[in-house]
Formats: sequence, structure tokens, C-alpha cells
Amino acid sequence: MRRRPLSLVQNDLVDYEKAMERMTDLVGRRQRDECPDMLWLLSHPQVYTVGRRTLEQHLPDPSHGIPVVSTGRGGQLTYHGPGQLVGYLIVKLGEDEGIVDYVREVELRLVRALGALGVPAERRDTPAGSELLTGVWTTETGRKIVSIGMRQSRSVTSHGFALNVEGDLTPWDWAVPCGMPEVDMTSLSREAPTAADMERVRAAVAEAFEAG
Repeated sequence: MRRRPLSLVQNDLVDYEKAMERMTDLVGRRQRDECPDMLWLLSHPQVYTVGRRTLEQHLPDPSHGIPVVSTGRGGQLTYHGPGQLVGYLIVKLGEDEGIVDYVREVELRLVRALGALGVPAERRDTPAGSELLTGVWTTETGRKIVSIGMRQSRSVTSHGFALNVEGDLTPWDWAVPCGMPEVDMTSLSREAPTAADMERVRAAVAEAFEAG
């Protein structure tokens, strides 16, 4: 992996649609070289977001009262809520890179962060004809702990990843995450409760991305 010094921005709870407005502005600024590459760490109030390939039958029952928002990113349905660390990556890629290359790099950096927190993890290759296995999975239990959905526009990436740290996992059961009905979503608090300290997790993720 190439070294990518990133400017680190941190917030606590930010409304999803307001975050999208700010991200759009940051992407435009990065395309014009008005700001450096950036990692923005934050969390969102409860919301489901859906990618371009999400099937209608994978959406949650609206009676649960959690809003569903369409996005322009890749990937399928994911859930955001308190206790989850979201990272948006606004990065200008090199001429020899594509978005798939960068997503692989993001996976490996998050594997590194989880390892530093004492949770062995791995990325997975997608078998031919299967649903994309983009994300990060726990090695010992085989559960999915990180969701990733990104896009690229004029060489600049946007959107990013969601790492489940603590909080309620039940909303994942009310929809079909990542297009995989059988996926078992997990969190640090489920896998290794002593590692589920949000500030410690933020620091490990920032270090893995060489932000600063």
C-alpha cells in the first residue's frame, strides 16, 4: 500500500443528509485541488442507506420508523446509527488507480486497525457469480464487522466505510444488508467488549490510514 497522508476531520453525531451536502462540497474542492486528501470520521443518527443495486425486497419494513435514503455510492443497503464509526474518504487517486483498487486498500487498512484493537479480521475475494464480498470480516467468527461503499468522480473518491463499534445491532435484522440475506453483522462490543471504546477505535483507524 502506498503512503497517503490524510487530513483528519472528526465529528460526533451528524445528520446523514447534512453530511452528504458537506461531502459533496469537499469532493468538489478536492477535484479543484483546494484541499488535501481527507478522512472524515463521524457517526449518524439511525438511517438506512441504499446503493444503486439495492433490491426493493431488501428494504426494511417502514413500521420501524427508520428513514431510508438513496445514495450515489456503490454497494447495497447498509445501516447507520449511534455507536458506529463512519469514515468518509475524499482522496484523489493516481492515474494508475481505480476505485476497485482503492476499496481493496481501504479493506486492508481496516484489517490493520482491527488487528491493533485485538480483533483478527480479513477481507474476502468474491467468488465468480456471487454477491460482492466487499467489506471486512472477523477471522475467528466469520461475521461482517465493516461495510464499505464508495464511488469515484473525476479521480476523487467519496463515501467510505462503516465500522460497528457498539450499539444496537437489531436494525440490521430488519433489512437485508449488503445484498446478503444470511450475513451475520457484528460489532466490536460483540466480538471483544474491551476493544469497544470509541475514542480508542477512532485513534486506531486514523493511524491505519496514516491520517494527521
